[in-house]
Order: sequence, then structure tokens, then C-alpha cells
Amino acid sequence: MTKPRILIITTSHASMGNADEKTGVWLEELTTPYYAFADGGADVTLSSIAGGPVPIDPRSTGEDSKKEESVRRYLDDAVLQAKVAKTPAFTSLDGSDYDAVFLPGGHGTMWDYPTSTELAALVSQFLETGKPVAAVCHGPAGLTQAKTADGRSIVAGKKVSGFTNGEEEAVGLTKVVPFLLEDRLRQLGGDYEKGPDFAPFAVRDGLLITGQNPASAAKVAELTLEAVEDKVTA
Repeated sequence: MTKPRILIITTSHASMGNADEKTGVWLEELTTPYYAFADGGADVTLSSIAGGPVPIDPRSTGEDSKKEESVRRYLDDAVLQAKVAKTPAFTSLDGSDYDAVFLPGGHGTMWDYPTSTELAALVSQFLETGKPVAAVCHGPAGLTQAKTADGRSIVAGKKVSGFTNGEEEAVGLTKVVPFLLEDRLRQLGGDYEKGPDFAPFAVRDGLLITGQNPASAAKVAELTLEAVEDKVTA
């Protein structure tokens, strides 16, 4: 059987808005799914919004983060580090070549995912052509501008999750991010679901897979592979 092809699109935004504080992708939310997909037999392509090096939130590479198996694996993986250091812009790729798209989180996504009309169009294209779309933590910010063929939000009436208001408050960034993701998903008509703050929680509604926080990355990856397999065998 042909290997499924999965496209990962990360943020390219490296600062907390206009502040000096650095952000980017949350490393675990990239490495855990990447290795799950690769180990599961998928052909994985890593890309970013603008191309070039992927900014990594420095908070996600601290001692606590290094307890995560996928982060430790990444720190010893020169091949993946090289891919992270030089990504193609996702707009330079042909979305029709891929079987699923995955959006890792990190606070950087709150600025460049929602403002990318190209990303919104790609997300809509994947869903319209029966291909899974997955996102974790702040990654669902990349779903907020995508619409169905009849102009509705793609999350309207769908079970979705994402970083909670409580989690945002706990990390002290409610006044920094441009919007609260939980509120926005609800405003768009999403059937928002969540578990306890910072505990693993993910939900699949058809082709749409979303997870609440960094701890949910493994479950989102698992559900994504299931969705790809469902499509392959359908």
C-alpha cells in the first residue's frame, strides 16, 4: 500500500505580538506528531507559513520539556533539526499531493495562522476533498478563517477543542494574545469540548481532529492516523 503523505505546517511568528518575548511553535506539539506519523509509516513533509527556520518557543525546550520522549529524541536527531532549520513555505507545495494536514500549536500561531488566507483556503480544500485536518493546542487558530463552500465556518456545528481560557490565564497571556481561542471557536459555532486544564484531551468529528494542549499531541496524532486509514480503506 502507498505510504500516506502528511503535511505539517508550523507557525513562522517568533514574538508575542509586538513584544520582545520570544515564541513560535511549542516543540512537543511538533515532535510528538512528527515521530508518530513517521513511525506509523507515513511520509511526512514539514513546512511553515513563511518558509525558512521554524521559530521554537524557548519555554518548550526547558528542563521540564526535555522529559518528553519526543523532545529528547529531537535533540539527538540531526536530520529533523536540519528540516526545522530550513522549511519550505507551505504555499510552495501542492496540497493535492497530501492525504492530511496537521497544524501544531505554540503561541506564534495566534498571529500568523488566522491572517493567512492561503492557509484558510488550504484547510477548506482538504475538508472539501475528504482529507483529514488536524490541529493541537493553539493550532486550531488555523481553522478560524476557513469556510465551507456555502460560506459557513468549517468549525460550525463540529466538535472542536483547543487551548482553554483557563489554560491561557494560567500561563499569564490572556492580555497578550489577539483573542482567546476557546472563545473564538465558540463564537464560530463550534461545539467546543475540553477536559481538565493541561490534561490530555482530543476529539475527532469526521475529518476534523483537534486537541486541547501540548499533552494532547499524541492523541491528536493517533486520531489523525486513524482518519487517514479510514479514508484509505473507504
